Amino acid sequence: MKIKNAAGVSGTLICDGTIFRVYDKSDGGFTDYNVRHSDLEITIDADYEAAFYYPENGEPYLDHAPMTLGIIGEYDDTVE
Repeated sequence: MKIKNAAGVSGTLICDGTIFRVYDKSDGGFTDYNVRHSDLEITIDADYEAAFYYPENGEPYLDHAPMTLGIIGEYDDTVE
């Protein structure tokens, strides 16, 4: 399986019923917003805990970084 860090990637979130959480930097609290927007453009800014996975047999997906999930392996930043 190829894995690529997702930090800095821009894309469009295609969803309905998803929650977008915004953290308050001053007190650590947060607000959850129900996403009703059907094709929201987002950028994964500096989240090095996000990675794209490209399984040999199956659909690509976005999840936590492999180190967080306990997956042995390195990022392959050559995947496009």
